[in-house]
This record gives sequence, structure tokens and C-alpha cells, in this order.
Amino acid sequence: MNNSLMRAVFFGWMTIGSLLLIAMTVLAIIIRFSHVSEITISFAALVITFMTLFISGVIAGIKGKANGLVIGLLTGSGFTLLTLIVQFLGFNDLFSLKQCLFHVAYILTAIIGSILGVNFIQLKQS
Repeated sequence: MNNSLMRAVFFGWMTIGSLLLIAMTVLAIIIRFSHVSEITISFAALVITFMTLFISGVIAGIKGKANGLVIGLLTGSGFTLLTLIVQFLGFNDLFSLKQCLFHVAYILTAIIGSILGVNFIQLKQS
């Protein structure tokens, strides 16, 4: 793989890590100081994760400037692999069917974001 592709994927992963760290810190503060139901928190975490993967896909696509499908696939797959490693090593459990469907949707969201990021940069150049 060429250097710009791996650099774009790295930027995507760093964006995922940064945005999720900030968002989950805010969510933890909300949980600590308010009485929010578990369903609301679960839904908020799901929406935040989709938005984070979309934004990181866009940023990776802008950095990569080509191959949006591959960049998004690697960005989303890296997030899924990291989640699987943490869940397996930390909780000694693999993904359930529901989690597999969520992670397929996460990868598709990152792919769509990176395709739009590549197209955005190409539109800006022309």
C-alpha cells in the first residue's frame, strides 16, 4: 500500500479515537450528574458512533484524495478490529449477531464518509 493511503487511514483512526474519547467523556458526565435512562444513553452512544465514523471517513477521504472505498473500508475495519480485540481480551466474548450487524453498518458509514470526502476534494480542485 502506498504512503498516502496509510496516512489517510491513520488520520481516520486518530479522528475516531479523539472524537469518541471526547463524546464518551461528555456522555459519562451526563450519566453521572443526571437521571437519564439506559435506553436514551444507548441510543445516544449509537448515534455518536455513527457520526464519529462518518466524520472520520470524510477526513480520511480528504487526506487520501483517491480510493475512497478502500480508505473507508480500512478505517471502519480498524475500528471494528480494535473493538473486537478489546471485547475478546477484556470480556472473553466475541461479537453477537446484533453487534456484527452494527459493525457492518459502522464500516459502511465509514466507507460512505470516505467516498464523500474524496469527492469533496475532487469537487474543490475542479
